[in-house]
Amino acid sequence: MADLPFHDQTDFDNADRGFVARLEPGVIRSADGRIVWNSDAYRFLDGEPPDSANPSLWRQARLCAKQGLYEVTDGVYQVRGLDLSNMTLVEGERGVIVVDPLISTECAAAALGLYRDHRGDRPVTGVIYTHSHADHYGGVRGVTDGRDLPIIAPAGFMEHAVAENVYAGPAMARRSVYMYGTPLPVSPEGQIGCGLGLTTSQGTVSLLPPTIDVTATGQLETVDGVRIVFQLTPGTEAPAEMNFLFPEKRALCLAENATHNLHNVLTLRGAAVRDARAWSRYLAQTLDLFGDHADVAFASHHWPTWGRAEIAAFLTAQRDLYAYLHDQTLRMINQGLTGPEIAERIELPPALETTWSARGYYGSVSHNVKAVYQRYLGWFDGNPAHLWEHPPVEQARRYVECLGGPDATVARATRYIQDGDLRFAATLLNHAVFAAPGHHEARRRLTEVYTRLGQGAENGTWRNFYLTGALELTAKRALGSGPETASADVLTALSLDQLLEAVAIRVNGPKAWNETLSIDWNLTDTGELRRTTLSNGALIIGPGGPADLSLRLTKPEFLAVLNGREPGDHEGDLGVLTRLLSLLDDPDPGFAIVTPE
Repeated sequence: MADLPFHDQTDFDNADRGFVARLEPGVIRSADGRIVWNSDAYRFLDGEPPDSANPSLWRQARLCAKQGLYEVTDGVYQVRGLDLSNMTLVEGERGVIVVDPLISTECAAAALGLYRDHRGDRPVTGVIYTHSHADHYGGVRGVTDGRDLPIIAPAGFMEHAVAENVYAGPAMARRSVYMYGTPLPVSPEGQIGCGLGLTTSQGTVSLLPPTIDVTATGQLETVDGVRIVFQLTPGTEAPAEMNFLFPEKRALCLAENATHNLHNVLTLRGAAVRDARAWSRYLAQTLDLFGDHADVAFASHHWPTWGRAEIAAFLTAQRDLYAYLHDQTLRMINQGLTGPEIAERIELPPALETTWSARGYYGSVSHNVKAVYQRYLGWFDGNPAHLWEHPPVEQARRYVECLGGPDATVARATRYIQDGDLRFAATLLNHAVFAAPGHHEARRRLTEVYTRLGQGAENGTWRNFYLTGALELTAKRALGSGPETASADVLTALSLDQLLEAVAIRVNGPKAWNETLSIDWNLTDTGELRRTTLSNGALIIGPGGPADLSLRLTKPEFLAVLNGREPGDHEGDLGVLTRLLSLLDDPDPGFAIVTPE
């Protein structure tokens, strides 16, 4: 670890600045009494870092655990520490504009309630989604029903929210259990945050579609008398994202493009690879556009930065960080190095290495470099030995056979543990577990290795992955999935095309090879009409010949039909619908990760 400036208390001063009040107690419950958020559980972070936690990550966790309502500048407030993300409230002429209403409706309602307790019962007069991740829109119905008020988002918001949270949502939700350490005990030995915040709330995810799209940098919108100047930043931290300035308040919102850590070029839960080059260039543009017009910069996570010189230094470090990772990875790619080789060789410049806001608490240099490699060259490193390898279980069985069986593999791994090479011990023990899932000593030793790797990690998501893997190895069943991002409310907000695409990816191709059928879907409440045709195992959306079945139904009825309810208004053979539904696979919310099954 670099010689980090632990004596520097600037971040703690900024994280405390403008404090108004905490939510007491810091526990938020659903309507049925279930706990969906508990910031009080992290009070142990007030102590000194124990041996079971990296001191740098512990410091970051202490900062993220600060909870309550904070004044950012005149008329701008943030609620922090009541979900993974921040909710910002900007006061207008009649009420308050909500920026990023958290993940859960329950947390968003509690955050708005805390604000109103201290600033009056101001109505919500507008909503802004900074980008297309669920922790920035999911709580919207906790603050408004969306009637007669603007909801502003970057162009492409709905398309990308669907692609990330619906199409691959089940797999991402399962992996998010590891990334955020959801089943881990909140303790010095277990979950201490994720670097970007504490964890994800476990409440109700909702979505109201935007009413105003931001389509160009420089676009000006006025909401409740407040002028807002936008900068589009697509392909940065999210495929659809934007920064914006409140010129009269001299306050700059950086969305999630510049936070107090190195972010992810590819998040460990899975997503489209982000463009580190574009990310850096947009931050340079932010500095040029707004640097002289802002006295405070705040983001959708962490704490604000005050002062024009301080904002410039912060943005410069973030800009240079992503540019350096991008450019140096490509330099070494063109010298013939693979992603893992580059990850081992690359070093940050000393000035960035010792800058707190550039530390890898959420993203890491290691996995970000591999993501840049993946963006340009994909999964294959060019070595033909890696072109057609056996899948994990078959490969593991062969490795273990070569090593002399599971007992011999565990014995060899134990020697690597004793020598301090936990990384290779994990590789050997993983092979042993995949080759012989019931081998008790292999699972015990791998649990030990994952625990040690996790508790030594500076990166919050690495810690959570390792420790959750250790926990799942000792559990009698899979530890489940994360928040339901494809909730009924989210699905209701989607277009018919998006809903049918979500159906198409559930078709079991081999079962459907010899099936042909067509259905017209006519949504009477939205006026949308589409035809689906099943052909060669693929569900094709668009025009076609005469349909075997024509359905007239509302969007809620459409969702009910997918869940097995018989439709009412129809023409043709209802057996066609039964045949289609019988060909759909359900996602597995608890698929195996650290064991073969």
